[in-house]
Amino acid sequence: MIDLKALRETPDRFRTGVVNKNGDAALVDRLLQADEQLRQLLTEEQTLTAEKNAIGKQIGQLAGRLKNGAQDEKDALQAEMQALQARPNEIKQRQDELAPRLRELEERRNDLWLELPQPADADVPVGRSAEDNVELRRWSPDHFEPTKSFEENKGFAPKSHLELCDTLGLVDFERGVKIAGSRSYVLTGDGMRLHQAVLRFAFDFMTVEHGFTPLSASCLVKHPTLVGTGFFPHGRDQVYDVANPTSEDGLALTGTGEVGLMAYHADEILQSDELPKCYTTVSTCFRREAGSAGKDTAGLYRIHQFDKVEQVVICESDEQVSRDWHQKMIGFVEELLQRLELPYRLLQCCTGDLGPKNADMIDLECWMPSRAQSPATPEGQNDTSGGWGETHSASRLYDYQTRRLNLRYRDPSDPKGKRTVFCHSLNNTVAASPRLLIPLLEVHQQADGNVRVPEALRPYLQGTDTIGG
Repeated sequence: MIDLKALRETPDRFRTGVVNKNGDAALVDRLLQADEQLRQLLTEEQTLTAEKNAIGKQIGQLAGRLKNGAQDEKDALQAEMQALQARPNEIKQRQDELAPRLRELEERRNDLWLELPQPADADVPVGRSAEDNVELRRWSPDHFEPTKSFEENKGFAPKSHLELCDTLGLVDFERGVKIAGSRSYVLTGDGMRLHQAVLRFAFDFMTVEHGFTPLSASCLVKHPTLVGTGFFPHGRDQVYDVANPTSEDGLALTGTGEVGLMAYHADEILQSDELPKCYTTVSTCFRREAGSAGKDTAGLYRIHQFDKVEQVVICESDEQVSRDWHQKMIGFVEELLQRLELPYRLLQCCTGDLGPKNADMIDLECWMPSRAQSPATPEGQNDTSGGWGETHSASRLYDYQTRRLNLRYRDPSDPKGKRTVFCHSLNNTVAASPRLLIPLLEVHQQADGNVRVPEALRPYLQGTDTIGG
């Protein structure tokens, strides 16, 4: 959630931020109004409490005056005493009247507060949807150029991952649908082995090679955990509720390991020398894919259940530190994709594609020969033989998430060590599978119908260099 003090001081910045994320600027005014009404009533309530606390002392002083005062003053003093003795009941009556209104206003203020998105950073391009995202750069191995057709690159017509999965016995879609319905699958044989190899390689890559701390992350979490990490109320339609869906005690399945990693330190105060916290997990993820009817219904691209290696960084409250970590985390993923020899590109997401939480987000897309041409492909680039598919998203959130989670650290500049500051947070996919299997299978397929295994994965496949051979 955003800083209410900043909202009060610069409301126009937040009005612009809402509009740039395709929202209604009136949300800002509704929140400001509810906040002001709540603050006024809180001031009145605090004033009444202070008055009630002072009455006891005033009564004691008046009793002394009554005892020692002149006879002609006692009637007036007695009347004042009676008024003072009656005042606590009057205060209580008013506080009883205020209590439900305070609860109502606080609930309304908090609901609006949770709805208000974080404004995008000033250097994020303004746009309405993914079609307005801006390509930053591309990479491809020397032996493959995605601006050319697959056949021009390799000398034979490619098969889709669906065809490869069928001929090589890697995935059973028919039985997957029988078991769990649409967008379901069963990885079989070398398909399951390749899936596990990708996850183990990505996990070791982050923990062994780059020093991230491994944690397990629960797939089943409480509703307040999803509120704290920013997945409720926005995004609730993508979540599978599994118990008490209308209650705060409800439980739901997570769509990313980020939820468990970020909530790990909820309501804690860290020491500044503990930062940054760099965590990696591998977890099963669940997404309803609401609103995607008719999109990517076949294959492994858009599915309800998958596994993902995730990276999360919790760092000090400094914009430049956050920006540096953002680039570093993207760099990890670029290195991983290069070692998998997969052509990819980086897209700067526009304001309308950031989502409510993010101040900035960079998507990484891998080239998939079977996909249609991407609308974000720059003019003059010939991608008609294939297309790009998102495989990673790197997000910079500043303190939007940690405010919800009440995750702070002690300010080292405070000599008394009492001042606390909200941490910053960032997250990025390391590898999501089986979606990443699509480019792995399609890009590395051979003329004989088999698939070459990139060297980076071979140690996780007992040295296997070819699937199907």
